[in-house]
Amino acid sequence: MKSSLLPGELAGSNSGHAASHNQAVILRTIRWSQPISRTELARRSGLSKQAVARITEKLLDDGLIIEARRRYGMRGQPAIELEINPEGCFSVGIGLGRDHLTIVAVDALGTVRDRLHREVRYLLPDVFFAEVKEALKTFRRRHAIDENKLVGIGLAIPDLLGEIPFIGMPEAYSVWEETDIRARFAAFTEQPVFIDNDATAAAIGELTYGLGVEIRSFFYIFIGAGLGGGIVLDGACYHGSSGISGEIGWLPISPAGGREGDGVQPLGQLVSLLQLYDFLARHGIAVAQPQQLLALDERGRDLVVIWLRMAARHLAEAAIDIGLLINPDAVLIGGRLPVTLMDKLLLFVHEELSRDPRPIPPVYRAGGSEDAAALGAATMPLAHALRLEAADPAQRTRSPLRARDLR
Repeated sequence: MKSSLLPGELAGSNSGHAASHNQAVILRTIRWSQPISRTELARRSGLSKQAVARITEKLLDDGLIIEARRRYGMRGQPAIELEINPEGCFSVGIGLGRDHLTIVAVDALGTVRDRLHREVRYLLPDVFFAEVKEALKTFRRRHAIDENKLVGIGLAIPDLLGEIPFIGMPEAYSVWEETDIRARFAAFTEQPVFIDNDATAAAIGELTYGLGVEIRSFFYIFIGAGLGGGIVLDGACYHGSSGISGEIGWLPISPAGGREGDGVQPLGQLVSLLQLYDFLARHGIAVAQPQQLLALDERGRDLVVIWLRMAARHLAEAAIDIGLLINPDAVLIGGRLPVTLMDKLLLFVHEELSRDPRPIPPVYRAGGSEDAAALGAATMPLAHALRLEAADPAQRTRSPLRARDLR
């Protein structure tokens, strides 16, 4: 469904106390509708032509927008059209999972200019920060970012990172619980650091560049080493009172399909990449990273399908619960599972849902790539700089949740 925040419905203010708000309105409207003339900007924003001229002049001076072209074919002088300047600002996004590290450099349009990726399990803090410092040097050396236009670093990181036991997790990994992430960043960069959990970051990226352009309220199920969720309501991420909303991995599910006496398990102990790898290992097949799932022989592929059908049954039940509790416009499923396998999973989810009479929100594959968390992380500083609706000031001070924060 179309958003109530579409550019045509964004309302500027002609009062003298709304300069910051009006600049946000203009930037957001340009981004949604580019290329767009000043006359059209005034019509859509509700601002006077004089106010639009003043604001766009400042944005041009700041380098955030450009005069891209002239529109011919109309009466009078051809209209000059405006666009967001891709070179206007840059951001670095870091996606740290229990099974990988992805670091991307993006421009003001969210286009990836450079990418560094490692498939590595349970990266410890010292190694992680060394990798980040090296990535920043590499991006500068390759001219992927303009240091003078870098607006911040975003970090997408699971909450309770070193505290929840995972398959194969070493004891040393608990050091994350005592790591002051912000202090470690401050030791080597003056850039503002924006932090959110990986599932919420993926939802932020989807809101800004993916299906969120059309779907304004959704629940994002993020399949990574674990299972997480992000909630977007009316175009804004929702964290809840203590920051743990969307933690769908804790949802109790009956593994055997709901037969009486079977007991329950958390959904995250049934559906995740590490659970898939463990399932294959119990059948004698070693897989350590997502792309290896695409190179399996026929027996391996058949086993993956068996697991996907099982996962689909549980995710369908979760989607129904989400629909009843939150009633979003849609449930999106994304994350690090390869796209071809994600499409199979969605097919099986739809088969499960077709047999259920309860009200069910539409379930779609998220539009973002397998780097969804890192791209969402990069979106956080951009949203702040470009005044996008995904901007969340709390990300400037937030640190990953620890168990003691929830007591």
